[in-house]
Amino acid sequence: MKKTSQAPVSIHSISELHKLMGLRGPAHPMISLVDNTRVEINMDTMPDSFVLDFYKISYKKTMNGRIGYGQGYYDFDEGGLIFTAPHQVIYFDSDVEYYGFSILFHPDFLRNYPLGKNMNKYGFFSYDTREALHLSEKEKTIMLNIMEQIGAELETNIDDFSQDVIISYLEVLLNYSNRFYKRQFITRKAANHDLLARLEELLAAYFEQRQGLQAGLPTVEYLAGQLNLSPRYLSDMLRSLTGQSAQQHIHQKLIDKAKEYLTTTGLSVSEIAYLLGFERPQSFNKLFRKKTDLSPLEFKQSFN
Repeated sequence: MKKTSQAPVSIHSISELHKLMGLRGPAHPMISLVDNTRVEINMDTMPDSFVLDFYKISYKKTMNGRIGYGQGYYDFDEGGLIFTAPHQVIYFDSDVEYYGFSILFHPDFLRNYPLGKNMNKYGFFSYDTREALHLSEKEKTIMLNIMEQIGAELETNIDDFSQDVIISYLEVLLNYSNRFYKRQFITRKAANHDLLARLEELLAAYFEQRQGLQAGLPTVEYLAGQLNLSPRYLSDMLRSLTGQSAQQHIHQKLIDKAKEYLTTTGLSVSEIAYLLGFERPQSFNKLFRKKTDLSPLEFKQSFN
């Protein structure tokens, strides 16, 4: 994947992207199904990177450069789906082999529908391309069949029910994606446990080296960057393993470390707060009470 220092090119409409890819105009201005095998890219006009004002779901046949963590890391070789939300930077990779379809749809197409209000529950739109949804042969068939149904609906004469039907198919596609990602977290359980162990090491080192004094509280973004993951993928992965999001996991580790300081050192509550990375002791007190139903001082006194 090539990177560039040039600013990404903004693409505001689906018609504009069709033109860039050498395709005829879309049948509908706010949604399109693209047959990737028919795309003829003009390398002289294709930007290195671009930002879309709409959603993009692509089936990618070859997942070059995938990264494995630990032992027992296996993925299906049938390829996978990549989900891109509006306003994310996409880097064009001329070495990618595409197969099947891409769906492009504008947020306005979902407006006034429940799906438009619920798009935030599909967290995989915030994942990195390295965190694609790898599909089995059976799963691939299901997903491509739904895409083909959307394409068939777009080819028919548009009527009062067309948008309802297409959005129903989109919702089914996204719900299957949620199900298959859940399966993927399960099949990667051994690899994800390795990631969890690395996460624990990172947090332990953060507290041991007292990085909170300079850098503040450990953040989901910091930990995800150290693990080469997107913040949303890290959070969803942790939730599948522990039942806690990444932020909840960090808070639990903060409380555990605070309890250690309170019971084994003579540090004051304020000193402990600053060591952990809190800007104000009041914020530390509030979190500690929320997690334990006790103030830090009450907890400390209970051990005396």
